Amino acid sequence: MLINFDAGPATLPRTVLEQASEAIRDYNSSGLSILEIPHRGKAFEAILEEANSLVKTLLGLGDDYAVLWLQGGGRLQFSMLPMNFLGADETAGYIESGHWAEEALHNAVLYGHAEVLGSSKEDQYRYIPDWGTIPEHLQYVHLTSNNTIYGTQFFRFPETDVPLVADMSSELFSRKLDYSRFSLIYAVAQKNIGPAGVTLVVVRKSMLEKQKRTLPGILSYKAEADNNSVLNTPPVFAIYCSLLTLRWIHSIGIEAMDRRNQEKADLLYTAIDNSKLFYGVARKEDRSLMNVCFRAHDDSHTQAFLDFARERNITGIKGHRSVGGFRASLYNAIGIEAVQQLVDALHAFEKG
Repeated sequence: MLINFDAGPATLPRTVLEQASEAIRDYNSSGLSILEIPHRGKAFEAILEEANSLVKTLLGLGDDYAVLWLQGGGRLQFSMLPMNFLGADETAGYIESGHWAEEALHNAVLYGHAEVLGSSKEDQYRYIPDWGTIPEHLQYVHLTSNNTIYGTQFFRFPETDVPLVADMSSELFSRKLDYSRFSLIYAVAQKNIGPAGVTLVVVRKSMLEKQKRTLPGILSYKAEADNNSVLNTPPVFAIYCSLLTLRWIHSIGIEAMDRRNQEKADLLYTAIDNSKLFYGVARKEDRSLMNVCFRAHDDSHTQAFLDFARERNITGIKGHRSVGGFRASLYNAIGIEAVQQLVDALHAFEKG
């Protein structure tokens, strides 16, 4: 069996794969596959109800938040956010900490004004930028809490009364935070929640009343919330697999998951820091617990180590095509044993 460190679609817990496989054959002894159940039937209503409840429980949020399961990935959220909450003559603030944060910024200016509060672009996004004092006139502040391509992560957040919005695609449910500080959180499933095909949005209900323009229902957070995410046919199987993953996370607990993820990251970063052949890319105080990005001092070692790792059943560590090098994604479903095998491979390669 391969050890998959890919950034997404990523490794899922073994128990989730087993339960999903059984549900494809026969969901809950219903005589129907999970792929066949009606999206407006009682079986799927129960799936949504449990999934929504687990999301709020795991994030420590109450009934003042709505949970939505949408399609279109992060790219749709880049546009849907300003469509709903940014008027043509209004301004939103964006913290530019990586490629996806920059994409979100570029989409915002199609609907209103966007102010860059801080950027690390000039240093190839190797660190989380400072954002200074948040102007009170902003409609919201957007940030990407974990940057998969560059291996950086926010460990502090702006203190402001302006609504705070976070793209948490590659880290949601991986650590304990005060999630009530955010007015809207979104995360594509295929990194830390479930399979590709669904995007989780958690939004403060009071925010839903701030919609700035008339929109088709499919592009309106309020309309989606009013219809419990079934305004159109939702991706039933992807949501069901996400529910299975949420159950698995809940069985472990967010605090324990946080400790486990810190342990995994410490193990790999220590090996890289002590290596003579490899070095970490991101500034140490901003290094991501989810995406460990590193490079070889000698470029000739890059492909050589990829091949060396693959011979040891380790895959998915090639860096993003825009930056090269290596990237090991340590999402929740990656165990400490898998990280140890990667560390052992690093040591073995270095010894020659």
